[in-house]
Amino acid sequence: MARFCPAYPTPRRNKASGLLMFLSARHSWLDALYERSYRMQMGEVRLPGLDLYMVNEPGLVRRVMVEQAEDFPKSELLGQALEPLLGESIFTTSGEQWRRQRAMMDPAFAQARLQVAFPVMAAATEAMLARLAQLAEGTEHDIEVEMTHVTADIIFRTIFSVPMEGADARRVFDAFARYQALVPRLILPSIFGLRWLVWPWDAWRARRAAREIRGLLETLIRPRFEARRTGAEHPQADILAAFLDARDEQGRAFGFEELVDQVAMLFLAGHETSASALTWACHLLARAPDIQQRVHDEVATQLGARAPGTADMKGLTLTRNVFRETLRLFPPVGFMARQARTGCPMRGKQVKAGATVVISPWLIQRQREGWHDPDAFDPDRHARDEEGSTGHGRAGYLPFGMGPRVCLGAAFALQEATLILAQLVRRWRLEAVEGHEPRPVGRLTIRSANGVRLRLHRRAEAAAG
Repeated sequence: MARFCPAYPTPRRNKASGLLMFLSARHSWLDALYERSYRMQMGEVRLPGLDLYMVNEPGLVRRVMVEQAEDFPKSELLGQALEPLLGESIFTTSGEQWRRQRAMMDPAFAQARLQVAFPVMAAATEAMLARLAQLAEGTEHDIEVEMTHVTADIIFRTIFSVPMEGADARRVFDAFARYQALVPRLILPSIFGLRWLVWPWDAWRARRAAREIRGLLETLIRPRFEARRTGAEHPQADILAAFLDARDEQGRAFGFEELVDQVAMLFLAGHETSASALTWACHLLARAPDIQQRVHDEVATQLGARAPGTADMKGLTLTRNVFRETLRLFPPVGFMARQARTGCPMRGKQVKAGATVVISPWLIQRQREGWHDPDAFDPDRHARDEEGSTGHGRAGYLPFGMGPRVCLGAAFALQEATLILAQLVRRWRLEAVEGHEPRPVGRLTIRSANGVRLRLHRRAEAAAG
């Protein structure tokens, strides 16, 4: 099999040059990486007022995120940067408050609910195919735009039981787009203890966008919230209904503001991360036509001419592994920040209390000594890793995080992505645009600075249909 190695930012020669690039130009955090970042087990950055440790060794990662998770809570700086939009959601809270919220929300994403969500995913995917069908044969198209649209549509339908076609839904989507363009300018300086790099104008615009988003969500949530209080039933078994039904151990429900917090978090995380990964999956498939053909053949064999059903997803092994491999090469969340509650030793270094401990799936999943051919797009490695025969395998694979704060929507995302990729490749052949090379940048998620442009060619069976 021909292996495609996607481009990514050229590592700097040393730590100082990368850090200066980040500080001077406020570029993507990927620009601050240096060659040794992909080999080191633990790195350290010390600046006035900043103690930061980059942990790449799988054993240490497990210690921080699983075994001693209570001693390494989520960084408060990140929560402060996103608080205007996400409030006190499970993304920003910690301790007992987080445990209460997580216990109430987990049932909404239980495995059984995937059967409820699947028709919603299928309907939004059909809407995507209908939009693409309006394109002329061989059209050059920025697939990132379409992946953002379809994933936002899916999460909107899943939460509210309505498609993202009405005026209210479009306003939410547009406001989120503005917010997501601003928020990286707030997050990175906060994480690295450099909040003085945040321009007041950017902070004000982000707060204004956050207020607009929350106001729009409130208009959608309030009628359902009040109806539930009066005993009226909503006919749909959507996630908002599950959140309204949720009770903690004392029998308490989510308050209105808390409910808005959770829905805002879910909409942001639920479409932004999936859109990022699906965009890169399309890019990888376009650059690896042999793998793309294998995916098409798998879908044709599994589905024939009929519409996909929930049970079909298990049989689309290669399609699913394409997405899993994309998550390895282009994890949507490139780094996760934790804060050391107390001082502790790590690999001969004394980590100070309050220091920031950064765990980077981008680095860990491309580690030179942990993976065979780490930069190659090789979906089959995941079938081999099920036998424990290659590289880090599960120990170095954490696109959804791990431990108590593992992503609660992981199963949802895998099913959604498998369906979208299967239906897309079933009807279209994705071709790379000559001379166009996407440039990965670390923002809210890992996106392309210049889009991901592909040529879309109708397959014969799609044209006949």
